[in-house]
Amino acid sequence: MKVGLFFGSFNPIHTGHLILAHTLIQAADLDKIWFVVSPQNPFKEKSSLLHEFDRYELVDQAIKGDERFSVSDIEFRMPQPSYTVDTVIRLQEQFTSYEFTLLMGEDNLASFHKWKNYEKLLELTEICYYKRSKSKSIKAEILASPKVKEVSAAYLEISSTYIRNLIKERKSIKYLVPEVVEKLINEKGYYL
Repeated sequence: MKVGLFFGSFNPIHTGHLILAHTLIQAADLDKIWFVVSPQNPFKEKSSLLHEFDRYELVDQAIKGDERFSVSDIEFRMPQPSYTVDTVIRLQEQFTSYEFTLLMGEDNLASFHKWKNYEKLLELTEICYYKRSKSKSIKAEILASPKVKEVSAAYLEISSTYIRNLIKERKSIKYLVPEVVEKLINEKGYYL
């Protein structure tokens, strides 16, 4: 089984994430995409994050009913901050018959050389990346790897930060997040 790993804080998950996953599963020729909720990204401040279990629930509800998508909490049981290489190794140990592909934006690939053991990660898995409008240049050695492939995918300029700011200002987030996510955020008073 070919599984795409879509890592993120998903703080909160939004329509842009879902449209991207929908197009990536086809573009990268995958059987499934796992949304891997990261409790603590080493490049982000934890103070701005909703608790990981709450973010997991929002992702779970957003993808409910779509058999192509699953949500993973594997990093909840690993040391923090989370490093992708450690997670991929753990997943490959648990799911020996699966073939994993990392899914990321061109902006993440541009900083990929700063990731922990990025060379090892390139050995372990394929990387499919998609263009973003505000991307930086990518190191030639990374682009030269036969494991790094560009795929065409729909990408919307929607950010979780923008959504959180709207919530703080008590403005509508309708259509920016799935209806079930909007309902949960409102009911539980998240991001206020």
